Amino acid sequence: MPNYAKRLEAVQQRMAASQIDLLFLPYSANLDYVTGIHREEQNFGNTMYPGDWMTGAWITTGRSPIVTLPRMQAELHTSVSADNVRVLPDAGDAHAFMRAVLTALGIKDNAAVAIEDRARAETVLHLESLIPDLSISSASDIFRPLRLIKDADELAILRKAGQITEAAFEATLARIKPGMTTLDLITETNFQLKAHGSQAPSFQTSFYNMGPNFPFDFHNKDEVMLLPLDTPVCILFDFGSVYEGYCYDYGRTVAFGQPNAEFRRVFDLVMASQAAGIAALQAGHTCEQADAAARAVIADAGYADAFRHRLGHGIGMDVHEPPFLTKGNTTVMQPGMCFTVEPSITLPHRVAARVEDIVVVGQTGGQALTEGFKDLRVFE
Repeated sequence: MPNYAKRLEAVQQRMAASQIDLLFLPYSANLDYVTGIHREEQNFGNTMYPGDWMTGAWITTGRSPIVTLPRMQAELHTSVSADNVRVLPDAGDAHAFMRAVLTALGIKDNAAVAIEDRARAETVLHLESLIPDLSISSASDIFRPLRLIKDADELAILRKAGQITEAAFEATLARIKPGMTTLDLITETNFQLKAHGSQAPSFQTSFYNMGPNFPFDFHNKDEVMLLPLDTPVCILFDFGSVYEGYCYDYGRTVAFGQPNAEFRRVFDLVMASQAAGIAALQAGHTCEQADAAARAVIADAGYADAFRHRLGHGIGMDVHEPPFLTKGNTTVMQPGMCFTVEPSITLPHRVAARVEDIVVVGQTGGQALTEGFKDLRVFE
């Protein structure tokens, strides 16, 4: 289990070094990181509470944080001491409530306030009226260096997230058949994720289908025939679990109907490209070096233009985190950094393949957290 007290201390030390008086974190990966208050599964729209612009944690360097939550959430989150929780008022003066919080934290005029990047504009506007002459900066300057290197607890959580994802994939493979629609497959995959212990999908479960008679189609909600009965097609999976607030991102390719020789060659090239990329996730290498190593395998085989995107991205409590494995990114990799390694080849109306795993940077090369289902699976 993560040591939240140690994380809070590190955050407060960085606040002091940057002369930040107050840090505000609404529901977010950063709030989860420092308090263990997990984000809820995403809603389509907002769920409004009186004064909910205050929902989150208020952190200073010299006192215990104060967490302000709606009544229902306050009763659910047991990771925070009840002594530190203030329940938002169901009625009354929200500004008076917030002034009392700021007074308890010792916040005065001219305070330097760091705010989560994705905080609501409403929160900023209210703070400007409550704290005369405040200055505002981004909380990312505090958190990004702390979250970049994953410790042993975090890696254990990510491994478990990978196990959940692969178990869901295996269970889904056992149930898919020709004639299913994208909606069938999305529903099945999401059900299996939850059935095997995922809090939610880490992003919209998505599929790509491709074949001699098919364009490169992307689906995450459409109800269209994904697995036709009368012609070969390949299906590219892109999905992941959430476990203890950490995100997994996973990809595999399966074939329906006997694949032709080009598809088999492309599939093998993508796997070889990923192996080269994983080997290049070595401490001291740059992000662009890893991208180049994987890309060279595909380019040397004549498919350079069909590898259309970066090799991968950082990942952890957010499904996409900086830095990115792409040309021009000279970030030097360090042990404990985590990246997706996800090469692909896509040729509309011909063939496509992709693979994706989370890989930890090591001293002599990367270590993939998932390694199953690398052989081509053919359904007939």
